Amino acid sequence: MSSSGKLGPSEAPLGHTKMKTATNIYIFNLALADTLVLLTLPFQGTDVLLGFWPFGNALCKVVIAIDYYNMFTSTFTLTAMSVDRYVAICHPIRALDVRTSSKAQAVNVAIWALASVVGVPVAIMGSAQVEDEEIECLVEIPAPQDYWGPLFAVCIFLFSFVIPVLIISVCYSLMIRRLRGVRLLSGSREKDRNLRRITRLVLVVVAVFVGCWTPVQVFVLAQGLGVQPGSEAAVAVLRFCTALGYVNSCLNPVLYAFLDENFKACFRRFCCASALRREGPVSDRVRSIAKDVALACKTSETVPRPA
Repeated sequence: MSSSGKLGPSEAPLGHTKMKTATNIYIFNLALADTLVLLTLPFQGTDVLLGFWPFGNALCKVVIAIDYYNMFTSTFTLTAMSVDRYVAICHPIRALDVRTSSKAQAVNVAIWALASVVGVPVAIMGSAQVEDEEIECLVEIPAPQDYWGPLFAVCIFLFSFVIPVLIISVCYSLMIRRLRGVRLLSGSREKDRNLRRITRLVLVVVAVFVGCWTPVQVFVLAQGLGVQPGSEAAVAVLRFCTALGYVNSCLNPVLYAFLDENFKACFRRFCCASALRREGPVSDRVRSIAKDVALACKTSETVPRPA
């Protein structure tokens, strides 16, 4: 449900020139990452229901790699979106040169390259192993695990969450100060409304992301530091927090649909155009048949009847 809803609305409007903005190119990057991780949910759901991993070693590596790619590309993309908003609000002249679609696409490529620094090693370390007489899909930390385990957890927590959130917070603090201090950001009230509206959209997307991912990030950090859930209630809370992280991938298309007026307008035009293209051949056939019937009737009227 969510994967098609996310990529569909994101790919479609990008076909419109009006929607090929830096913000929407970043949104497409989020859509791509979210769709990939949502495709893994049937496998992860089966793992939870059965209590073991039944899909083999190769698919285990793929699912783990996608999870980490999504974690890093999402936070990096939201950070890029926040910096983009900061430039648009606080440095409008410089934004004319910096905020171009080509540069946004280059940033997206760089984001995936940076995410590969973690995604590729994790794919190599991921494996289906026997733990407590059950097969589990997990990341095999190299020895000595007492050293590399906590170090890995702390690095993931810092670079995939804490540092990006700090950068985002600084950007929005500066933007809020700017928005409060200036009544008109640009020479046009319409442009000013658009700037403020898009800034609110990005802020809501970031806030929802932080709200959904903070619990699971804290739990994963605690596990990496050696703190294991000691009761069934703690395990249930951990699973709920993990599910909350995936819920974020489902919420973004809803946020775009309700908060971005340009997005809604372009998506409606895209849907109408698609419907017309589908109906076009049928309408042409109907018109052709109607013309044939009219011509036949006219011919029958002009041919003289036998006496």
